[in-house]
Amino acid sequence: MAQIRVQNLHKAFADFVAVKDSSFTVNDGEFFCLLGPSGCGKTTTLRMIAGLELPTSGQIFLGDEDVTFKRASHRDIAFVFQLFALYPHLNVRRNIAFPLVSQGVPREQIAAKVAEAARVLRIEHLLDKPVSGLSSGDRQRVALGRAIVRQPLAFMMDEPLGALDSEFRELMCQELRALHDRLHATTVYVTHDQLEAMAMADTIAIMNQGVIEQLGAPQEVYDRPASVFVADFIGSPSMNFLPLPGGYAAGAAQLRLGETLLPVPALREDATGAELLLGVRPEHLRFSHESSLRAEVLGTEYLGTSQIVTCRTAQGATLRARIGTDIPTQRGDHVGLAFETAQLSVFDAASGRALRTARHERPVPARAAHAAGAAHG
Repeated sequence: MAQIRVQNLHKAFADFVAVKDSSFTVNDGEFFCLLGPSGCGKTTTLRMIAGLELPTSGQIFLGDEDVTFKRASHRDIAFVFQLFALYPHLNVRRNIAFPLVSQGVPREQIAAKVAEAARVLRIEHLLDKPVSGLSSGDRQRVALGRAIVRQPLAFMMDEPLGALDSEFRELMCQELRALHDRLHATTVYVTHDQLEAMAMADTIAIMNQGVIEQLGAPQEVYDRPASVFVADFIGSPSMNFLPLPGGYAAGAAQLRLGETLLPVPALREDATGAELLLGVRPEHLRFSHESSLRAEVLGTEYLGTSQIVTCRTAQGATLRARIGTDIPTQRGDHVGLAFETAQLSVFDAASGRALRTARHERPVPARAAHAAGAAHG
């Protein structure tokens, strides 16, 4: 396997800029996710790394080799697509073996490599079956087998679970990450599904309108979003935002909302005269009889282990709180709202940029990257 290094990658289609000067490194053996909404540039980025699109400018390195303008066939990369791209007239064994047959690999080596790929993917019992009769999950395993049988330097995966139903998708998330760990493969994975990215990735690059808004481990991008877009895109439900008119000087540890003073982690940069947004995750919002910030309950969603309660403050802001099911709530109730001060984020409303606060000085607890964020779904 090999490191992938992307420097100032730019791609324009006539007047439309799909990718804007992106730079990042995928370390050897890393599971790297490009995450974002449709049209954000993530698939175009992946296709440029794979050699299926040529960049307008910038450089791509695979290991120490500059492959920016090399054809896809001259890069030692395997591609897995959303729609499987299997050959319907071939059985499973011959589908997996096809890349090796095309390369002229000796028959004995092909048989051994196909058997090993089937063992890793647990599809030995399917080798002689036609692919047309397989389930979606098994077809995706065959597509993965055709990729890993080559033992390439890197894997490119473009929404490989997008055609599966939710049950298969959850199972394949687990299997893909386990497969990655067994192979120690360098993987670049494109998805619009934050739950897939949070469950599998070591590092996530969150893209928006061709720009990488934030690059980091799952827990980092969840706990410390760099922008309003990231805070809103990551999390289910997403972060709540409270508009705070007026500016605040560096060192401020309270922000005013109407007649209520809200404690926040101390601001580390000056925001005098700026319109701010206070961001709070639903799980960091609770009901409190002592709080002077009052809200009316608009509705509840029961989720089994918790409930999502939607409230509207006197200032007209709508907030969602994730609370225990042991707290009785119903539409029309009036409640006090309190925040976990240390977990709040503050953003500049005009630019969407997160302002630096005291919470940025606390290290994110070390944990297995692919497990981070599992509780946030």
